[in-house]
Amino acid sequence: MATTSDFRNGLCIEYNNGLYTIVEFQHVKPGKGPAFVRTKLKNLTTGRVLDNTFTAGVKINTVRMERRNHQYLYNDDSGYHFMNAKTYDQIFIQKELINAPQFLKEGDEVEILFHAELEKPLSCELKPMVELEVTYTEPGVKGDTATNTLKPATLETGAKVKVPLFINEGERIKVDTKTGQYAERA
Repeated sequence: MATTSDFRNGLCIEYNNGLYTIVEFQHVKPGKGPAFVRTKLKNLTTGRVLDNTFTAGVKINTVRMERRNHQYLYNDDSGYHFMNAKTYDQIFIQKELINAPQFLKEGDEVEILFHAELEKPLSCELKPMVELEVTYTEPGVKGDTATNTLKPATLETGAKVKVPLFINEGERIKVDTKTGQYAERA
């Protein structure tokens, strides 16, 4: 059990029969009336962010979370299979729990968030930038670089992104996993 004075960004709490992390909070002491805490809570299962106000001093159930590094192995009908880098235990996770499954390639390191008491995976996050090879794109024409024009490209994982005209097949690029957009040449 914790109170609102224990709030910090990233703290995981039970609220309305769901698991939420605190994205942002602010203690407010108005001139008139009791103090309160404004929060932005992110639901770990749906990803929705909601605003909520707690009365100062109210008791909240906290949940212990653990982040563990895993290596991506493969995917099939039952889900995406990962291996713990230290214990070699294998688990599978549903596609909905992964932040950017289209950029996963065999052997990639990911961070999986677990509910510590239940040993249940809650989310899987790739690194902020992944390096992938372009397997198909239209050839760029020399002199076509005057404007900031983009063309479609297919990556080695099958994902499709827009890249600048000067990128050709066989080149390695970095892709931002949060936005799914081209970042730079690798």
